[in-house]
Amino acid sequence: MIHAIQEVNNRLDILPNITLGYHIYDTCFTTSKTVEGTLAYLTGQNETLPNFRCSAGAPLVAVIGAGGSTLTIASSRIVGLYYFPEVGYASSCSVLSDKYQFPSFLRTIPNDNHQSLAMAELVRHFGWVWIGTIAADDDYGKYGIKYFKQNVEKSGICIAFSETIPKIFSREKILAVVEAIKESTANIIVVYSSDIDLSPLMEEIAHSNITGKTWIASEAWVTSALIAKPEYFSFLGGTIGFGVRRGDIPGLKDFLLGVHPDNDASDDLTIEFWQTAFNCTWPNSRVPYNTDFRINVTGRESGVHPVSDQLCTGKEKLEDIKNTYLDVSELRITYNVYKAVFTVAHALNNLDTCVKGNGPFPKNSCAIIYDFEPWQLMYYLKNVKFTTFDNELVKIDDNGDVYASYDIINWQLNETGEISFVKIGIYNDTKDGHEMKIYNNDSIFWNTPTLKPPRSVCTEKCQPGTRKGIRHGVPACCFVCIPCADEEISNETDTRECFPCPDDYWSNTLKNECVLKKVEFLAYDEALGTTLVALSLFGACIVLSVTIVYRMHRDTALVKANDRGLSFLTQLSLVITLLTSFLFVGKPEEWSCQIRQVTLALGFSLCLSCILGKTIALLLTYRVLTDNSSGFSCIIGLPLFPVEVMDSGSRGTMQR
Repeated sequence: MIHAIQEVNNRLDILPNITLGYHIYDTCFTTSKTVEGTLAYLTGQNETLPNFRCSAGAPLVAVIGAGGSTLTIASSRIVGLYYFPEVGYASSCSVLSDKYQFPSFLRTIPNDNHQSLAMAELVRHFGWVWIGTIAADDDYGKYGIKYFKQNVEKSGICIAFSETIPKIFSREKILAVVEAIKESTANIIVVYSSDIDLSPLMEEIAHSNITGKTWIASEAWVTSALIAKPEYFSFLGGTIGFGVRRGDIPGLKDFLLGVHPDNDASDDLTIEFWQTAFNCTWPNSRVPYNTDFRINVTGRESGVHPVSDQLCTGKEKLEDIKNTYLDVSELRITYNVYKAVFTVAHALNNLDTCVKGNGPFPKNSCAIIYDFEPWQLMYYLKNVKFTTFDNELVKIDDNGDVYASYDIINWQLNETGEISFVKIGIYNDTKDGHEMKIYNNDSIFWNTPTLKPPRSVCTEKCQPGTRKGIRHGVPACCFVCIPCADEEISNETDTRECFPCPDDYWSNTLKNECVLKKVEFLAYDEALGTTLVALSLFGACIVLSVTIVYRMHRDTALVKANDRGLSFLTQLSLVITLLTSFLFVGKPEEWSCQIRQVTLALGFSLCLSCILGKTIALLLTYRVLTDNSSGFSCIIGLPLFPVEVMDSGSRGTMQR
C-alpha cells in the first residue's frame, strides 16, 4: 500500500500537486481491534468518540481494507453509517455486495459467488459426485460454502460431509473434523477458509497421515506459504484451487529491499518487523516484544516472543532472509491492494478535475478536493474506470464488485523440493455467463497411486442390465444396483427402470439387450423324437389291427353285443390321438401349431366320450337285469340294434 501511495504521489498524471498520506492500523485478526482502529481513524485520535472528528488536518479519504471478510463487515457497518468509502482488497464474502447493509463498500477482489460457481464447474468437469466440504466458522467460509452447495446439488452432486473449522482453536473440534475425513469415502474435499484458520487442521491431518484425498482450495489459502509446505506435500500434493489474478508490480521488490528502521524512527511496525526478521533488538526501541497474532490464533500457547538480547546493528541485509518477504512471484492479494489504492486515487483525480458548471452535484456543481463530503467521493468511486500497468481494466459495478477472473492452480513439486503453483487453466466471468478452460489435463499432477484423476463416488454407476434402487436415509448418490427381471433389460448406465422386451424377444444373459427367441423343438432325428414317432406308429398299428379284426367279425354276436358303432369310434379316436404326436415333432409351423392342439383335444375327447357312452349303456343294462320288482326286464341298446322285452310270466317274445 505504501509503495502504491508513493507511486501515485510521484506521478504527474494523477493528482498533481496533491500528496496522499496514510494511517496504518493493525487489526490483529480480531473484530474488536478492527472496530477500535476504524473508530480511531474516523475520530482522529485513540479515544473513540462516534460522530466527532477530533483532529484537524487533511480530509479523510477512504479506508483500504480490512484483511478479511469478517473484519471488513465489522468496519464497513461503522463507516457505512457516514457513507464513508471503504475499498476492500481481500474481503470477498458475497454478503458485502448487499448495498442496503454496506452502502459505502467497494472492492477490487471478485465476489465469492463467482468462486463458488467456479468450484462447482470444476467438480462437474471431472465428474466428481461425492464431495466433502470444510468451511471456516466465519462469514467468508459460511457464505462461500453455502453457495457452492446450492450450485452442485442442482447437478445431482451429493455432499458426503460438511464440517466447520473453529475460529478459536479447539483441539476437540479439530479432531472431530479429522475423524469425519477419515470415515468418509469422499476423495474430493472443498475447503473455504483462510490460511490462518486452516493451519491447525492441516497440522492434525499431517499427524494422522491422511492421504489419498484431493483438495479444492479457495483463493484465501491456495498460494499461502503457511499451508504450502514441502512436508505437507504427501497429502496436499495435487491440490487444485482458484487464485485471483496475479500482477507483477513494478518497483515493488526494490521498495521492499529499501525498508529500514532508520527511515522513520517512529515506525513501530518496521522496527517490530526488523526485530522479528533478524532476531535482534533495535537500540532504544519502544517495542519491547514481538507479537505474532497468527500463531496465537492457531492455538499455540503464546503468540508473544521476547526480543533477543542481541542488539540490531542496522547492517543486516534483507536479501539474507529466507522467507516469503521478498517473493514477488505470487502477488495476488498484494496486487489487489495496489488496485485499491489506485481506485481511490483515480476517483480523487476525477473529483479534482471536475469542470465547474458541469459537475454531477446539484446545480451542476463540483466538489472541492480540499473540503469534500464522503458521499461526493462515493459518486466518483462508483463510476471509476481505469487501466492498470498490465492493461487490466478496473471497473466497479453497481454492487461495488469488479470483473471476476481466476487462475486455476495446481500444486506440484519442483526440482528444488519446494511446492510450485502451476497455472493449469483460467475461469472468467463473461457477459453471457462464465467460461472455464483447462489447458491440458495431462499437465495436472494428481496425488493418486496411478497419477490419474481420482474418482469420488458413493456408489459406482449401475451398469446396463441393472437399475438404480433407492437407499432410504442416505443421499441420492448412494444407491443399490438391482438386476433387471427376466424378459426386461436396461441398456444405459444409472437407469432407474428396466424395460420389457417385445413379443418374440427375450433378454440376454447380461439383461442389456433383447434378442430374438430361439426356436426349440423336438426333431425327428433326436432319440426322443424317434422313440415318440415309433411308439405312435406302433400304437396306431395295434389299434388298426384291432379295427381290422373287428371289421372282419362285425356280424358276430360278440361284436354286436360290444356296441359296434362306439367301438369303431373309439378305435378311430385312438388312432387320431396317437398320430397327433407327429404334429408335436419337427420344426413348428403356423398351421401345425394351430391344428395340433385341436386334433389332440378332438381325438382325446371323442375317445373319452365313447368310453363313457359304453359305460353308461352297460350300467343301464345291468340295472335292468337286476331289477326283479317290476316283473319284467329290458335290455336297452342303441337304436340301431334290436331291443328285446321279455315277460317272465307268459314266456312270450316280442320283437321289433
